[in-house]
Amino acid sequence: MTISPVGRLKELGLPQERAVSHCSSSRQALSKRYTRFADNEAHGRSPLYEAFARNIATDPEILDFLLTLPPTKQQPNLLFAAVRFVNGTSEGFGDFKGGLFSKIDAIRSVMLERSTQTNEPARCATLLPILAQLPQPLALIEVGASAGLCLLPDFYGYDYGSHELHPEIEDGHHPVFSCRASAGTPLPTRMPEVVWRAGLDLNPLDAANPDRSSWLETLVWPEQKERLANLRRALRVAVAQKPRIVRGSLTDHSLALLCREAPSDVTLVVFHTAVLAYVSDQEDRRAFSDKIGPLCHAWICNESPRVMPDLSKGAGEPSQAGRFLLSLNREPVAWTDPHGAAIEWIRKTETDQ
Repeated sequence: MTISPVGRLKELGLPQERAVSHCSSSRQALSKRYTRFADNEAHGRSPLYEAFARNIATDPEILDFLLTLPPTKQQPNLLFAAVRFVNGTSEGFGDFKGGLFSKIDAIRSVMLERSTQTNEPARCATLLPILAQLPQPLALIEVGASAGLCLLPDFYGYDYGSHELHPEIEDGHHPVFSCRASAGTPLPTRMPEVVWRAGLDLNPLDAANPDRSSWLETLVWPEQKERLANLRRALRVAVAQKPRIVRGSLTDHSLALLCREAPSDVTLVVFHTAVLAYVSDQEDRRAFSDKIGPLCHAWICNESPRVMPDLSKGAGEPSQAGRFLLSLNREPVAWTDPHGAAIEWIRKTETDQ
C-alpha cells in the first residue's frame, strides 16, 4: 500500500496537526528561500535544480518535511544532494518527489548526518588576487576548511581569460579554474608563496576517504561536468599534500590557538568562504568578526553580504544578484561568483581616491 507524504511525516513522529500544516510564516520563509536559490544560484547554472527549487517553493508536502528538520538542515543544496546520494540523479520533479518520499527515512538520515561542506576549490581563483598582493611569504588558516581544498591555491591552475597561471611543478593533473575578471582586477602574475597552512572545521573531511569524497562529488550539480572534473583533480592534490585540518569551532578559542601555531615571521592570513551562513546567531558572527582582527595580519572574508551586512558599507551593488562580497580587513574588495567563476573588483586604487 502506498503511504501518502503526510502519512510518512506522521511516521517520523510529527504530531498530526503539524504534519498537516506548519506555521504559515515558517513555510512562507522556507518557500522564499527556495525561490531565492532558484533565482540567484541555480538560474543559468543548473536547469534541473532551478526547476526543483521552484516546484518545492509551492509544494506544501516537501516544505512540511523540511520544517521537521533543524533550520541548518533545510538548505536546497543539502536536500538535492541527499536525494541524489540515495536515489541517483532524478530525471524530473515527479521522479525527485517520488524518490524523496519513498526513501524518506534514509534521506532524512543523510541530511541530519552530513552537511554541504562544498569547500569549492574554484573559489581560490577569486582569493588569489588578494593573496598575491600581500607581503610574502604567507601562512594560511581557513575557517570552515572541510577537506582543505581551498588551502592549496598554489597547487592549482587559473585561466582569467587574458592570461593563465599554473603551479611551478606541473604534472598535468592539477585542476584549472576559469574565472571572468573585470578590467580593474589586479590579476596575479605569480603564485603566492605559502610556507605554512592549516584549517579549522567542526567536521573535517578526509579527502582520501572514498565515502567522504563521494559525498563531495554528489554536492556538485548534475550539469557541471567541468566543475566535477576539477573537484576530482583537487581531491587528488589534497590526498597528496595532506593539508592539516583541526577540529574546532569559530565561536570558541580554537582559532586563537591555531593562529599561535603559525610562524611569527610571515604574513598570517585567516580566510573563509560561504561559512558564516551556517552560524545562525548574528551575535556570534559579530563576536567572530570582533576577535579575528588581532589574531592575524590579513582577514579575508568571502561571504554573502546578507550574513555580514556591516562589511557591505560602501560596496554599492553587484552587477548580478547572488554575488558574494570579498573583503580584506573589513574593506570591500570585490564582488565574486559563489563558485569562483567571476570576480568584479571594486576596491579603490590610489588614482581613484
